Amino acid sequence: MNAAPSQRPTPVLLTLTGAGIAFALSQTLVVPALPALAQEFEASPSAVSWVLTGFLVSASIATPIAGKLGDLYGKGRVLTAIMVIFAIGAVINALAPSVEVLIAGRVLQGVAGGVFPLAFGIIRDTFPRDQVATGIAIISAVFGIGGGIGLPLSGLIVDHLNLDWLFWISLIALPVAYLVHRFVPPSPPVENAKVDWLGAVVLSLGLAAILLGVSQAGEWGWGSAENVGSILGGLALIGVFVWIETRVRQPLIDMAVLRKPAVAFTNLTGFLVGVAMFSSFLTFPQFAQAPESTGYGFGFSVTAAGFLMLPTALAQLAAGPPAAKLGERIGFRSVLTLGAILITLSFLINTFAHEHPWELVIGGMLMGVGITFGFAAMANLIVDAVPQSEVGIATGINTVMRTVGGSFGAAIVTAILTSGTTPLPSEDLYTTAFAFSAVAGFIAVLASLLIPRGPRMQPAPAT
Repeated sequence: MNAAPSQRPTPVLLTLTGAGIAFALSQTLVVPALPALAQEFEASPSAVSWVLTGFLVSASIATPIAGKLGDLYGKGRVLTAIMVIFAIGAVINALAPSVEVLIAGRVLQGVAGGVFPLAFGIIRDTFPRDQVATGIAIISAVFGIGGGIGLPLSGLIVDHLNLDWLFWISLIALPVAYLVHRFVPPSPPVENAKVDWLGAVVLSLGLAAILLGVSQAGEWGWGSAENVGSILGGLALIGVFVWIETRVRQPLIDMAVLRKPAVAFTNLTGFLVGVAMFSSFLTFPQFAQAPESTGYGFGFSVTAAGFLMLPTALAQLAAGPPAAKLGERIGFRSVLTLGAILITLSFLINTFAHEHPWELVIGGMLMGVGITFGFAAMANLIVDAVPQSEVGIATGINTVMRTVGGSFGAAIVTAILTSGTTPLPSEDLYTTAFAFSAVAGFIAVLASLLIPRGPRMQPAPAT
């Protein structure tokens, strides 16, 4: 049973957009600030990287769980609770006395990854049918656009305010929680709905073990017993998770939906786009902040490094309408492929050309357009590929894949940049990180070409 269609879809959409922006900003506000946080808490780069990685792992797990809890207790109620928990995490982070407490607060904030499946479900349940795809595409695009805005905003906070304002700003979740309570229509609970807690625990442990092995590779050494054991153990747990999901009546992630070629290859592309996106969020600002004495860095302040990414965010905003028009004209599979090509080209340029700031700006703008094209296309491809009753599940899985991809991208790039013998990464390590991201983008191109062509559909704008 669905909720009655909302008579005021615009306030609902604006409220859901606010919730998505709160989460997306929190993802990237810490990225340019990681060196400052490491200095503030006297922590190693690999340890402080878990301020980002722990958040992303938590979000990956919370995304499917939140969808199930929404079925049990009502999507609006669960979204309100998530926003309150997110705000509590912000207070813990702002007052954290150690990096361990900070990481714990960030893991708590990661539950806001559940914003996206809940928002998709609310749109599916309450919007007029002809506005569902548009609403889902707008919320999907927020994932990238909000993250892009967070980078320059972070620089302003680090250079002109106390570091704790990186986290106090997340208290915008409290008025959003009130707006969710005020405007989101109640949705009736789904009868006999259950949460696969065993699957959630196994998936959490598997992802954490893999990312721990990758992120600590610089200290443990690639191929060491700890490194190999952690990664292989994590992969084994992921295998157990898949086995569990095929045998429970209400799986955390529906493998039947996941196996559909249009969904599977769109998700694979989403994973790789997530890898590339968070690689750029880490490499570009850190490269720009490296001292000129390194022979390659620009010696930028955190503010200047953040504003170096501002053209990326502006390119994301500008790319929405063209993405919709291109989707109508050439199909969203082609738009997704074009987005992956632009992402690949971005990193190829910066692999070979990074002597001047404008070269990173060009790479970043290509990245921004590619991300927006990719996110808008994936939302429409998923909506077009599954029955209406499966839209929430399928779009939620796609969000999980992008977030998990971001986790891997952040962990692998951190491992690359911290694998040297000097306190600061060498230029060769940055070149390796750029090249790794270009390879991820190229594989995303190949994955997008494996998506079956579907019937032409009306586009849903990305912004």
